[in-house]
Amino acid sequence: MSARNGPKGHRSSADDNGRLRASTKQSEQDFYELIESLPMVAVQGYDRKRRVIYWNDASRHLYGYTREEAEGQLLEDLIIPDHMREGVIDAHQDWLERNISIPPEEIELKHKDGHLVPVYSSHVMIKQDTGDCEMFCIDVSLQEQKKANDKLQWMAKFDDLTQLPNRRMMEVELSARLMEAERRQSGEIAVVFIDLDNFKLINDTLGHHYGDELLLAVANGLKGEIRCCDQLSRFGGDEFVLLMFDCDGPESIHEVLRRLSSMLERGFVLNGACYQVTASFGVSLYPNDGTTVPELMGNADAAMYQAKESGKNSICFYTSDINDRLLHYQKITALLRNALVAGTLQLYFQPQIDLKNGRMRSCEALLRCFDENSRTVPPDIFIPVAEKSGLINRIGDWVIDAACKQLTAWKDTALGDLRIDINLSGKQLTNQHLASHILQKLHHHDLRPSQLGVELTENEVIEGDEVQIGQLERLKNAGVHISIDDFGTGYSSLLYLRKLPVCSLKIDRSFLLHIPAHRDRPFRLNVTACSGRS
Repeated sequence: MSARNGPKGHRSSADDNGRLRASTKQSEQDFYELIESLPMVAVQGYDRKRRVIYWNDASRHLYGYTREEAEGQLLEDLIIPDHMREGVIDAHQDWLERNISIPPEEIELKHKDGHLVPVYSSHVMIKQDTGDCEMFCIDVSLQEQKKANDKLQWMAKFDDLTQLPNRRMMEVELSARLMEAERRQSGEIAVVFIDLDNFKLINDTLGHHYGDELLLAVANGLKGEIRCCDQLSRFGGDEFVLLMFDCDGPESIHEVLRRLSSMLERGFVLNGACYQVTASFGVSLYPNDGTTVPELMGNADAAMYQAKESGKNSICFYTSDINDRLLHYQKITALLRNALVAGTLQLYFQPQIDLKNGRMRSCEALLRCFDENSRTVPPDIFIPVAEKSGLINRIGDWVIDAACKQLTAWKDTALGDLRIDINLSGKQLTNQHLASHILQKLHHHDLRPSQLGVELTENEVIEGDEVQIGQLERLKNAGVHISIDDFGTGYSSLLYLRKLPVCSLKIDRSFLLHIPAHRDRPFRLNVTACSGRS
């Protein structure tokens, strides 16, 4: 029994070994097919002498060598950069002799044509039955990630539209140049703010697409006119900053900026039409106007705004009084904002007397603002700041509401029939919903439109467009009294006034000031307020 079974059992063990070898061979085949099917994973096999014994197709795509070119070649001769050569050889020997594995890492290996390829590389050591070792390198390409990272790095330093350095890179460059100038204790640096005048009109009339085209054309034009040693950057919107190094004084800076201004005025062709551009330039100089980036930037910006206030299309160098005006503006702006929040604005009421009967027909609401010491801030100081800062609309809304509340409080008193006249700024008149807002406030407080009057200066009315004049007409038609204040300081044409929805005039004192000096010239003035538009 056992004799017969012995050979049979032996044949069974041989069959099992055969099946095992076949299975192992099939597993190896499956493994190679798997790594061949990974298009983004480059796998290379090396013997103990670092000669290529396996090279998948992804390795060909990544490093440029075909399988036939790579097989038998040394690892260090194929894809290892020269500066890594000795380190790779030593690391491989340490793994073979001391079992010190090579950690995975991000590295740059060499392509066939010489450029570097970023990869995440890991390594596996496989020991054969013969005692030999085979090392397999698995490299995952990081090229797309590197491109994306490079793009992010570029976007962090440059403006996408104009390709110019952006604000961050400009400030880094300026900081480095200031440190260098401080070490040398020589050299003048100019920081120039360049702000295009009325650029919003281009965007509003042509659209933002052509606005971007114009910005790009302006950037290219400016780059073509500056010195190669200077740096132009896009600060944001329609603002540019020019850094000028090793300057020869204000005269040479002014000459360069006049050249830039002339280039802009020549115009740019967009959509078949030529558009002229002007700009306001503000200049600060190191070391006289500042020694730090914030100081120089802030002072150049202040000088640029001074250039705009001087009529635009001009060049302004920073001076200390510009900073004083800026600080004053910031102080008054903060005062007005706090007054709106704290409710410390007040209305004073100046009576307007009918000289025929001595009765008070109306009163003018005079806005008063106080500083932190309860001292009055004159209107000719805070009103211009309110208009420039954009706070005038909020302040104007407060005045309308406060006047309506006062009229409500006077109901059923001796002042119940009094009209309150409030002053409107020309800036408020640009709000196309102003008339609706005033009439809604009157309705909300259950007041008649005839209980409220509005006053504007002569120049503000004359400079108004048809839409703005239409708002005054709507108010007058509803019963609101319309007055022109300071008549005689502007155009002063009674013929022109026939076109305006005016109920009464307040003649400026300066208009009558010199009449007594001309006694030989009789002067008579008859002003009649009537309900018609004549």
